[in-house]
Amino acid sequence: MGLTMQEKKALTGEVSKRYQKAGRKEKTKILDELVENTGYNRKYILHVLANWGKTATVRLKGKTARLKACGRKRRKGGGRKPKYTGEFVVVLRRIWAFFMYRCGKILSSFIRSQIKFLEAPFHVTPEVMELLLSVSPATIDRLLKGDRKKLAIKGKSGTKPGKLLKKQIPVRTYYADADKKPGFFEVDTVHHCGTSDSGEFCLTLTATDVYSGWVELRPTLNKAHKWVFEALVDIKSSLPFPLAGIDSDNGSEFINDALLKWCRSERIQFTRARAYHKNDNCFVEQKNYSCVRNFVGYYRFSAAAERDALASVYHSLCPLLNYFMPTFKLIKKLKLVQRQKRCMIKML
Repeated sequence: MGLTMQEKKALTGEVSKRYQKAGRKEKTKILDELVENTGYNRKYILHVLANWGKTATVRLKGKTARLKACGRKRRKGGGRKPKYTGEFVVVLRRIWAFFMYRCGKILSSFIRSQIKFLEAPFHVTPEVMELLLSVSPATIDRLLKGDRKKLAIKGKSGTKPGKLLKKQIPVRTYYADADKKPGFFEVDTVHHCGTSDSGEFCLTLTATDVYSGWVELRPTLNKAHKWVFEALVDIKSSLPFPLAGIDSDNGSEFINDALLKWCRSERIQFTRARAYHKNDNCFVEQKNYSCVRNFVGYYRFSAAAERDALASVYHSLCPLLNYFMPTFKLIKKLKLVQRQKRCMIKML
């Protein structure tokens, strides 16, 4: 077990007095001993020991200051005063909670575009308003880091494979240029089972358009594929653009004969992700949290009345997400360094 930084500093301070009075041979022994005990670089420790306790006079901004090389602790309370404190943080937390705990990048954009509607409901003073318009997304995330940790919780996955028709449904691992347009959706289900996935419980069908980020949410009474099928038909009829493709995981609620026949009859491209590769459906997986869990939580819903309550929530939530709530997506990737591929023999 090595020495701590405080112990190294204390040891260096004690040895420096002896070092500065010692002769050449004695200094060499002291250096060897201290390098072995502290692990410091020899040149560095030589400089520290030679100058420990010495003072120097410097002139900074027209003022004279005396500096002493003795490892003095930094004065408490120094540095710049915090800018975002008190009333500002309280108002920011209220706005963050009201707008469904969005990340700093989305929340800052939303605040700037809707600031005139926030002043009265959240009692925003002119001073706080000025700070809201100037705060950066990174600072918002930093100020709310502790509050976000308190909300962290993980749900259960109940995906069961549909084995019989998998060979008839092609696997998709990426989107070709021809498919980079509105109409190609990734779909998934969110299980509202609480802490136990036994028995029947409600699910939410999440469908998100890969190109635009358009999202549709529909609750189902249980995992029977007929409810998922009805929800997809309803989503298709409500979209402002044609449904061109569906990409799902390997769950039995999607991999079934009824959905496959419907897609073929409607000329909808039906693909699936690889088993155990959640990132193949990364777009909809992200929406499962930000658009479902953030709003309805991790509670257990199993009754028809609870399904209807979810439907009522989603009826108002989907227009809010699609028409008013800002979102962002990756535009492009740029490779800055590319390694040349060579045969092993050429590397010798």
